[in-house]
Amino acid sequence: MKFIVNGGRKLSGEVRTLGSKNAATPIIAATLITERPCVIKNLPIIGDVLTMIDALESIGSEIEWLSDRSIRISNKHIDPSKLDRRVVRKIRSSILLVGPLLSRFGYLEMSTPGGCHIGVRPMDAHFDAFRELGAHILYDEKDDLYRVEIKKHNDIKEVILKEFSPTATENLLMFFALRPGVKIKIAAAESHVKDLGEFLQKMGAQIDGLGTHEIAINKSVDKKGGEIEYTIMNDPIEAGTFMVLGAATKSNITISGVPINSLTLPMLKLKEFGVEFEIKNDNVIINGASSNLRSVSKVMTQPYPGFPSDLQAPFGVLATQSKGTTLFFDTLYERRLKYLYELQKMGAKAEFLDPHRAIVKGPTKLSGTTVESIDLRAGATLVIAALVASGQSILHTAEQIDRGYERIEERLNAIGADIKRINS
Repeated sequence: MKFIVNGGRKLSGEVRTLGSKNAATPIIAATLITERPCVIKNLPIIGDVLTMIDALESIGSEIEWLSDRSIRISNKHIDPSKLDRRVVRKIRSSILLVGPLLSRFGYLEMSTPGGCHIGVRPMDAHFDAFRELGAHILYDEKDDLYRVEIKKHNDIKEVILKEFSPTATENLLMFFALRPGVKIKIAAAESHVKDLGEFLQKMGAQIDGLGTHEIAINKSVDKKGGEIEYTIMNDPIEAGTFMVLGAATKSNITISGVPINSLTLPMLKLKEFGVEFEIKNDNVIINGASSNLRSVSKVMTQPYPGFPSDLQAPFGVLATQSKGTTLFFDTLYERRLKYLYELQKMGAKAEFLDPHRAIVKGPTKLSGTTVESIDLRAGATLVIAALVASGQSILHTAEQIDRGYERIEERLNAIGADIKRINS
């Protein structure tokens, strides 16, 4: 699949932020800990979410679509031994099945999760924590199969994660939602981790410290009761991507439904780049036409509330249009900077210092050419670059973008972009 993008156009109008990918996948997984029906609203209709739903259906979950973005999930009669290995290998979020299934059944077999190839992403943070809880974990390299088993009860009162891992924190939150009385230290504090915790609280769990690096689960979810209903938060990464889009294309656009409090540092960095914008309630109005873009000394990714790695690449395009030199330092993933090779094909001036650091110089005139989406965030970044560039760009492997951005070409065409999807 590919996108044909005709760039150099000014955009105008409003684009709405949809449900968060990073909140939707763990919340869908969390429904597995209960037999009570769960209604999940504000789902983004994207590849990773649909794949997670496929994984649940493979073990017997009953899924009913109530509207375009709402589903009812019933996990009364599920069998984790039927988990489809091919589905698991499609997305990294499959790792989120470990916590709820292990807590409910005490045993799990699964293949290595898939996802974006943005660097070494070991599952040690997950499995080391479960080993600390007494889990026995065996890996069959021939069949690429993990076998995980844990006793129903243990006396552990505290788990210390080896890093600020959002998915490991989420796995432990789901696990302890049925086995409370434990404190998680070095917990991730991302807004989507908090959103999962609030969903578990809606199910009856008592959780203290959400949004901090120390979380205590003091009471389990209610096993009895009626239907549980929850609305997923909007996506801060999508909102931040659209903000950069307006600034880089020198367009005046409004991004609505923005989770403002989840984007404190990225919005500060926009100001440092010289981007003019206004905040009105949950709307961000980008005044790209009047912005005087200038470089910043450094964009460095860090665990939340630091600058998110998922927005590093879009800001790389912004740096190509800003006067001066910017250092990009992705402390988390050694392949996150690979998108710069694609930007270089379009005329960007970028110098790699090492796998984690690169310098981008601007302003540079970008020209349309053929590029490839090497991962989800790089794909969205190249869409921005193609809209900035003069002439036509061909973006291959566009299906990567569909994993995290719903119908991106339709939504951007509605504000003046010229993007055509080719299914071949």
